[in-house]
Amino acid sequence: MNPIKLGALDVGTNTVLMLVAEGDFAGGIHTLADLARITRLGRGVDANGSLDPAAVALTLDTIAEFAARARALGAEKIVGAATAAVRDASNGAAFIAQVKRRAGIDLEVISGETEAQLSWLAVRKGLQLDPADKVLVVDIGGGSTELIRAEPGRKLEVASLQIGSVRLTERIIHHDPPLAREAADLRLAIDDALRGLGWDFAPDTMVGIAGTVTTVCALTLRMEKYDPAIVHGYRLSLAEILETLARLAAAPLEQRKQLPGIEPARADVIIAGAAILERVMGHFGLNQVIVSDQGVRWGLLWRELENTQ
Repeated sequence: MNPIKLGALDVGTNTVLMLVAEGDFAGGIHTLADLARITRLGRGVDANGSLDPAAVALTLDTIAEFAARARALGAEKIVGAATAAVRDASNGAAFIAQVKRRAGIDLEVISGETEAQLSWLAVRKGLQLDPADKVLVVDIGGGSTELIRAEPGRKLEVASLQIGSVRLTERIIHHDPPLAREAADLRLAIDDALRGLGWDFAPDTMVGIAGTVTTVCALTLRMEKYDPAIVHGYRLSLAEILETLARLAAAPLEQRKQLPGIEPARADVIIAGAAILERVMGHFGLNQVIVSDQGVRWGLLWRELENTQ
């Protein structure tokens, strides 16, 4: 198959991501651009059931800008997916229609299960994992968290939990910095969701993908400038996560925004996101997580390359 230039758009609850790349399913992917902007599309969805007009406007502007950039780089096709915020919103269909009008992109509203399958495809292609390992993949989003159970000789099992960094922050955290009671309520809410899984599973390896995990890694490493080459594949220990979470929980929002390794627009929800990561590790008895910088957008790209073979 000749190389093809593609764009892959991931419209999440918190962030809009666009990967533009030249790909060949056999030969790999050469990145032309990897764009990201926090637009908080899911702001208020948990409480109100609909997308906020200001967040919609900012997200539409971002998608149109990213699409124009992708086409300027020669993208022959742009594939796109929308996740929890659009799934859950009463006006999600209207938003999809607006994306089509503004940017000419058919945005696929994917289920939590499809989101997990795309994440697993990205992990399999993007990391060198032992094929004999039992693997847990965790994708912490703004509105939901997807868990993937991958075991040799067993069908892939996926679960989508209604816990995410934006959703839990809006629901539980009302003080800055969070009160001890709010931090405890956060842990309880996460633990309750994890108990509901009912998985009897002892993974050998855990992989964490998406912005929460990469941000916790960048904060741990105190990165002044984010470098995906360092973050991707980094083995982040539970001790490092607990130390970083303690630093975050002790700092008011304006201080968190100044910490090396964080995007200021993520500072208000990172405590809840980091807490999800820590509680998942504790639930499954794991003391480290392999960080992946390649999430749903990479899975979309690989799936499209498979389909065009």
